[in-house]
Amino acid sequence: MSTPAGILGHGLDAPPMRLAFLKWQCRTRQIAMREAAGRPDDSMMPAVFLPGAAEPMGHIITVLNRLPAHSVTAELRHMAARTADPAQRRQSAVAFLAAEYYQRAERFSDLLTATFAPQSHGAARLREAGRARLVFEAYSQRFDLACRVWRLAEHHPLHAATLAHNRLFNPSLPPGTEVLGFEPDWQESRAEPEV
Repeated sequence: MSTPAGILGHGLDAPPMRLAFLKWQCRTRQIAMREAAGRPDDSMMPAVFLPGAAEPMGHIITVLNRLPAHSVTAELRHMAARTADPAQRRQSAVAFLAAEYYQRAERFSDLLTATFAPQSHGAARLREAGRARLVFEAYSQRFDLACRVWRLAEHHPLHAATLAHNRLFNPSLPPGTEVLGFEPDWQESRAEPEV
């Protein structure tokens, strides 16, 4: 299997919608960290549509990861290792993510990730389909992203980054938690209002 393009970043030929989406994600996630103690809102929890479906199969909480060259996975792991108290972990994570973490959209991968419980039926359906639409709608903006779905291997840098991030907010993630990646096809994706 080839490497998802979102892990590599994009040069000057990147579609305009890609950077607009990443800037929107950074802005809305920073708001969530600063004003809602990191609680996910609709800007982080898209509706998920399987190919051809008129109704969503549900919503998922996505993680916006930094590109490997700008990774902070080691720092996130260190925060988690410093204390066994879930409240302190969350407080440290929110403080870290609310500061400068989301300031530069170009440091982020457009390969969104999400965790699923081991043997998740929803994850199996997404893997089998190989494609899905993620529909984000918040703050008077809508992004309808046509995505290829990847199961990220444990050695994949965004697998590690996703688990490190999520363990700060949910320290009881079970062993075998699955990480799926959602790689947008920007030519097939839409935004309202247009960007």
